[in-house]
Amino acid sequence: MKSSSCKAKGRLLQQEVRKDLIEKIGIHELDIESTAMGQSGCDLYLSKAARDVFPFGVECKNTEHLDIWGAIEKCEMNARKEGLRPLLVFRRNRTIPRAVLPWTDFCGIWNEVLALRKRVQELEAGS
Repeated sequence: MKSSSCKAKGRLLQQEVRKDLIEKIGIHELDIESTAMGQSGCDLYLSKAARDVFPFGVECKNTEHLDIWGAIEKCEMNARKEGLRPLLVFRRNRTIPRAVLPWTDFCGIWNEVLALRKRVQELEAGS
């Protein structure tokens, strides 16, 4: 596959992730941009407002043969430079995207979900 075709595939995944963050997370479209292919740093540029809602440095890989450890290393390096949590999003042809993040970040997010559930239950019980 030509380099330009590979970059086009990667760009499509970046744009899909951007669209999902706008539609499903509620980030305003002006607060998130898909960066140009070959540009250093995270694949999505997030404004301060977007970072407050979604504090992740996203690296997108759309490839049949992923070097998972290399992709994770690149994602972590780019996210660290931006003060964000690393989030690798990848897929291959005819599959749904997958997301990888450090276990400690997953556990922290899950604890926040549990705390919110408990708070909702307390509020419902008080009604």
